[in-house]
Amino acid sequence: MILISRLVSVFLLSLIIFATLSPIGLRPHLGDPNLERAVAYLLFGAALALGFPHHAWRTTFFVVGVAVLLEALQLIDPGRHGRFKDMAVKAVAGILGVLIITIATRVLRRLRA
Repeated sequence: MILISRLVSVFLLSLIIFATLSPIGLRPHLGDPNLERAVAYLLFGAALALGFPHHAWRTTFFVVGVAVLLEALQLIDPGRHGRFKDMAVKAVAGILGVLIITIATRVLRRLRA
């Protein structure tokens, strides 16, 4: 399970990097951009939390760091724009993904004991 979660994390990170830094015309559009961002980072945070179950703080900082770095890198590309609001949506969703999985695993551990 841990290996699969780590592989899913890498896959999601790759998709997030592509969607964030590719030309706007190549970016996948599935619906509301804020909802897309939130779902992507929520899943990314959850996959990381499953892949690294004893490192909740590290995964949280990593997810937030990815959101900040990728949003900042958009400032370099003239066709893209980095916005604080977008970064905040990504960071909060990633934190929620880590938090949900961390709490769920702790509750399940206690129920098993």
